[in-house]
Amino acid sequence: MFIQTENTPNADALKFLPSRQVLPQSLASPFVEYLTPRSTVAPPHPSPLASRLLNVDGIASVFYGPDFITITKAADANWAYVKPEVFSLITEAVTSGEQFVNTMENDSSTAGQSGGVPNSLAYDEKDNEVVGMIKELLETRIRPTIQDDGGDVDYCGFEDGKVLLKLRGACRTCDSSTVTLKNGIESMLMHYIEEVQGVTQVLDEAELTSNEEFARFEEKLKDRKTVNTTQTPTR
Repeated sequence: MFIQTENTPNADALKFLPSRQVLPQSLASPFVEYLTPRSTVAPPHPSPLASRLLNVDGIASVFYGPDFITITKAADANWAYVKPEVFSLITEAVTSGEQFVNTMENDSSTAGQSGGVPNSLAYDEKDNEVVGMIKELLETRIRPTIQDDGGDVDYCGFEDGKVLLKLRGACRTCDSSTVTLKNGIESMLMHYIEEVQGVTQVLDEAELTSNEEFARFEEKLKDRKTVNTTQTPTR
């Protein structure tokens, strides 16, 4: 048994390859993501390993892909201290043969737990031709690249020429996520499908709040800089 680790474009996220299937074959979704300790023990897909990982100081989220695990730490945490404990927990789970994701017969969903639902990029007979082409490109050309980076992508809709997408895993909190959307995904979709006019990133409530707080912080810095440059120095 040998567990590999890979860096991702997100300095706060590491990808672990346990050399075995992470998600059960019966799961329709290509990923499950846990953002809170409570979500790891709640239906529909509790995970004892994710619960232990989120109890490690400095760990912010656990993301399961088909054959990889992406761990995202808090910005102020140090991998030198966090990584050994994470590695030990994953190694222990792999060695014991523990199933990473369980399924509970419950239709309710829990805040902080994403995925476990049918693949949003899967074929749907209700889709029109344009949506079908968008999903096919995302599934065959975009998803493999994003999974290589320790994340995934959810299709959320197509409205007024805009493709609505949500990034997951390492890509969810990556500083270059906007670049990924605009220079990567948007460029490809607009090149092959003339009906596509752009891509819009869908953010959850926590992400919106974080962005608003950061925008207010930037505004304060700008105001302070303006005041400092306009003040006349006294002698």
